[in-house]
Amino acid sequence: MSTFDRNTQAPYSVAGSHAEAGIDQGLRAYMLGVYNYMTFGLALTGLFALGTAMLATTSDPSMAVAQLGNGKMLTQLGATLYGSPLKWVVMLAPLGMVMWLSFRVQSMSASAARTMFLAYAAVMGVSLSSIFLVYTGGSIARVFFITSAAFGALSLFGYTTKKDLSAWGSFLFMGLIGIIIASIVNIFMESSALQFAISVIGVLVFAGLTAYDTQQIKEMYYEGDGDEAAMKKSVMGALRLYLDFINMFLMLLQLFGNRE
Repeated sequence: MSTFDRNTQAPYSVAGSHAEAGIDQGLRAYMLGVYNYMTFGLALTGLFALGTAMLATTSDPSMAVAQLGNGKMLTQLGATLYGSPLKWVVMLAPLGMVMWLSFRVQSMSASAARTMFLAYAAVMGVSLSSIFLVYTGGSIARVFFITSAAFGALSLFGYTTKKDLSAWGSFLFMGLIGIIIASIVNIFMESSALQFAISVIGVLVFAGLTAYDTQQIKEMYYEGDGDEAAMKKSVMGALRLYLDFINMFLMLLQLFGNRE
């Protein structure tokens, strides 16, 4: 994760200090842009996830080509997405896109970065559509609202706290790497105990990242870039918070979701 200059004077602050920038209308507009992009990305992900799940399943036996253990029936699209080698493309495509966006954002225009973020959110929706085959709709909605409340509180803390959270960065990054490695190992081990531990630790790590990233995104404002750079920073800030939200949601779903 990037480390940003905390000593750069804010161009729109009343007297140049971080404390006075708390009432800066420019800062508020910048953060509002970040949250708007993030919210739109989440809405797009939800629509694509739900739409894909509806197209992939059916209650009409004449249209079904496969049946799951929970009684749900798959259409040809569902069998292709979830039962063929294409499922690996669907699973890994979001990872490839977010890495590509992270490395190429500096050479993109702001509009291209925004378009890429929205495309990524749509592809993520297709990738996450399988949760509707595993968990009940009620539990998905319940966990979503729990995640929203927790995310809002943590992001507000990161925005308003006077404590410097930059020291959290290395610790949270190591925790994130540990979660990724443990998740890959558990693909082969299929251990429910390890999965439970990953989910619990994951919730804590992404909770910390939500507060940390919010403060870091706020600090980016003080660098005083032009409009084009500021818009790209808004998009990348939205991507960071979007990923924190999605991952926290998935970890909580694994802990509290009711399986079909």
